[in-house]
This record gives sequence, C-alpha cells and structure tokens, in this order.
Amino acid sequence: MYSRHDQAWLSGAGWAAVLDGAPPAHAAALEQWRRHDWPLIVTRRTPDAAPGAVCLGLAPPPEAGRKLRIALQVDEQSVARVENALTLRAAAAAAPARWAAPLAALLADAGSITLRAYGSLALQAVTRLTYLTESSDIDLLFTPASLHQLDAGMSLLQSHQQNLPLDGEIVFPDGAAVAWKEWRDAAGARVLVKDAGSVRLATTASLRELLA
Repeated sequence: MYSRHDQAWLSGAGWAAVLDGAPPAHAAALEQWRRHDWPLIVTRRTPDAAPGAVCLGLAPPPEAGRKLRIALQVDEQSVARVENALTLRAAAAAAPARWAAPLAALLADAGSITLRAYGSLALQAVTRLTYLTESSDIDLLFTPASLHQLDAGMSLLQSHQQNLPLDGEIVFPDGAAVAWKEWRDAAGARVLVKDAGSVRLATTASLRELLA
C-alpha cells in the first residue's frame, strides 16, 4: 500500500527503465536522482495508471522561479523500498536559521504527536540542494490516531502558525487528506479530500467518525 508523500527508492532495473523512456528535458534530473539514490515521491494515482503501476513524482530545485515537476509511472517491481515522509525532526536540520528556534519550540510542544515534512523543506533535507526561498512554506503531515489527537494537533499547529509559515495536511486513517487550514476554517461544512486515487468532497463529521 502506497500513500501520498511516501518516499520511494527505485531498483537499478527500475531506474534503467525510467531513464530509457525519459524525455530529453528530464534526463539530467533523473540521472542525478539515480546517481545519488535519492527517493522519488509517491503521488496520487492518475486515471490512466496501468494495473500494478505506482505513480511517482520528482521535483528538482526551482530555477529562476520556474518549478519543474516530473511525473512517472513505474511497475511495483521497480520499487526497491518505501518509507514514510521524513519526520519534521529529521527535516528541521535543513531549515534556515530564522526557523531554528520556532521549529524547536514546535517540536518540543508536539510531545507524542508525530509531524512529518514534505515539499521544499523535506526535499532540501534529503538532497542538500537549495529548495527553500524567503516565501517558502513548511508543508507538514499530521496523522491523528484519535479525536483527542486530532484536536490536540490542530491546537498545536494553530498555536505556532504565527511564528512559522505552516501549511500541509491532516491524514485520516483511510488515507483521506485534508488541508489543515481548510479544516480549521470549515465550521462543520464539507472539505476537499485527497486520497491515493481521487479528489472529492466530504463532511467534517464523516471524517471525524473515522477516528471515533
């Protein structure tokens, strides 16, 4: 089972297949990832994905403000291993100095709540390439195991959003993900849900029932 934002490492044969079919414009970035054995990122399954295929993405650092996004489909047999998104604690080492103290405070207050990072901060931590800019957000994943933890996690994020540019998603037990800021502002209404294969609307009540 693959979840959005998971890290996926390809086998040698997997990389060979990807590079063999790569457009020339993508070849240099793909070869760089292969050479360093950096992970690709699991993305939402597209409607045209073949049975047994895994949808992955690669995002090189932005150049002159332009962001390249490379979408890939590989056979499951091409994936050597999969890991969850990087923990925020691990990713924090790559953060700029201006975030150091506020991130330390956020992690100290998190207690048993595990926050994971994706997006620019996580990519910079994994590759040591330059992704973060003055306007970058900190994209976080928060996976509550109970209603109490959901409410505690929301309180945590809201209490630190004044000191850090926090963004990201709440991930419910069935893989349904909701932007935490949208959840904060929903007021009992429906919210946009992203999961492994679709984008849909759901009520906040139905999602809270998953944790009951």
